[in-house]
Amino acid sequence: MSTQIFVNLPVKNLNQSIQFFTQLGFQFNSQFTDETATCMIVSENIFVMLLTYEKFQTFTPKEICDATKSTEVLVCLSCDSREKVDEMVRQAVAAGGTTYSEPQDHGFMYAHGFADLDSHIWELIYMEPSAINQG
Repeated sequence: MSTQIFVNLPVKNLNQSIQFFTQLGFQFNSQFTDETATCMIVSENIFVMLLTYEKFQTFTPKEICDATKSTEVLVCLSCDSREKVDEMVRQAVAAGGTTYSEPQDHGFMYAHGFADLDSHIWELIYMEPSAINQG
């Protein structure tokens, strides 16, 4: 069995977050969705659990980070093209998200990103295939 990753993020309004990410083209696993959580499918082995603050708090004794004031994690997803990076950023902004920087073109790698409704940062990158295979 391949290793899977489940990123857990607290959200203030679960229904609004589901609507936001649906507008970006993500789907959700209904088996792991209720009024306190949902499982967003990123790929075959990558999932994001969007959890209400109350639900998230049951998994940690620590205070939940206020993502509008500090950053605990950056979620970075690869895309198939530069155009896909820009398209997803446009979709995120249209759905109520924000951008926090200008696109970064490093030649072999192109990056841009957005902050979701809860200010979690989502970095999107496209890397030239030839740059990945060197090493």
